[in-house]
Amino acid sequence: MDRLRNRATALSVLSMGLGQMYNRQFVKGLLMLLAWAAGLYYLINNLGTALWGISTLGEVTRHRVNGKFVDGDHSIFILVQSLITLMFFLIFAYFYVMNIRDARRIAAGREEGTEPNNFEQTVRYILDYKFAQTFLIIPGIGILFFTIMPIIFMVMIAFTNYASPNHIPPAKLVNWVGFQTFRDLLLLKTWSHTLFGVLTWTIIWAILSTVTTYFGGLLVALLINQQGIKFKGLWRTILILPYAIPQLVSLLVMRNMFNGEFGPINQYLQYFGLGGLPWLTDPFWAKATVILVNMWVGIPVSMILIMGVLTTIPRDMYEAAEVDGASGFQKFRIVTLPMILFTTAPTLIMQFAGNINNFNAIYLLTSGNPVKGDYQYAGATDLLVTWLYKLTLNQNKYNMAAAVGIIIFVIIASFSIYNYRRTKSFKEEDMIQ
Repeated sequence: MDRLRNRATALSVLSMGLGQMYNRQFVKGLLMLLAWAAGLYYLINNLGTALWGISTLGEVTRHRVNGKFVDGDHSIFILVQSLITLMFFLIFAYFYVMNIRDARRIAAGREEGTEPNNFEQTVRYILDYKFAQTFLIIPGIGILFFTIMPIIFMVMIAFTNYASPNHIPPAKLVNWVGFQTFRDLLLLKTWSHTLFGVLTWTIIWAILSTVTTYFGGLLVALLINQQGIKFKGLWRTILILPYAIPQLVSLLVMRNMFNGEFGPINQYLQYFGLGGLPWLTDPFWAKATVILVNMWVGIPVSMILIMGVLTTIPRDMYEAAEVDGASGFQKFRIVTLPMILFTTAPTLIMQFAGNINNFNAIYLLTSGNPVKGDYQYAGATDLLVTWLYKLTLNQNKYNMAAAVGIIIFVIIASFSIYNYRRTKSFKEEDMIQ
């Protein structure tokens, strides 16, 4: 009974496309056979090298030949090329399995008396019923190579000794060192002190910057939405201007305004007989300044978001609350705030995650400074992401930077997934499905 099915399966295992040809889908089978031959040719020429490269990271260092230096193996290039080949192998294996399943499914239909589709019918079926799945293959492959592969590359770098001055290609090779980088980061006093100090400030920054911008935007939106406020359109336009101006420009202007030596803010304070403040040179004031400036940049975003939610709240909910004798504050607590939080909770989680990685607000305003003498390549206002940047671009400590990147990824991913799944909007979406 399963004779056709077993033969089609066996032929598909032998080569992509043979099972389809056995099922009388000759054009489809030929195209799959050509794709299989091209993929097999690539893997034969590169898979062995990829396995050697990812296990050794190169074997030949820079050496002298006839009085001239000749570069040896470049460990990082070898690692990247090996990852690309292995990713291609996974894609090839996936389509190989799908080819076997397809041939077996068509053969099962033949056993039941169903004629296989010809090439034109197959194309029409894909366009009519499988267009979305087929079209998503392209962005799926893009995500695999441009999102997943860099993450894997970062993780792998954390398990190497890729750092200056002794392990920078092509002069020197990079080697696998296991968990040594994480042990140094967590156990060596200079590194661990910096890590926990920067991590603590990162969490404090993310909480304060999210709370201040969100509830600041909520306050402004409620004020503009009050009855009796005239020129509401004008107020909206004025208050959205900080967001309309490129953040780069705003932050650089603020950096000059808060300059302790010649900034206009200190000059105005001195004009009124007050002493100037070390806005960007004292650790406490620098942290307060970045939070204050972030409010100026971030409140308009929350304001626009919340104003959109306010327009969707049914008026009869307020009328019912008024009938029950609710005060203005009670209407806000019982009706307005729950509706706003229900709608914007996922966005609030995203804002918190985004603030953990808010590179621009910190680096453009303070560059992570002022310097802390007991920190390893970090300043008082550095976040994990700006510290990672300095470790990479300024110090060439790529393995340490990769380890810090993994920590950032774990924090953001775990926080976002856990809290998003606890939101009422997510639970109600699950109930609808």
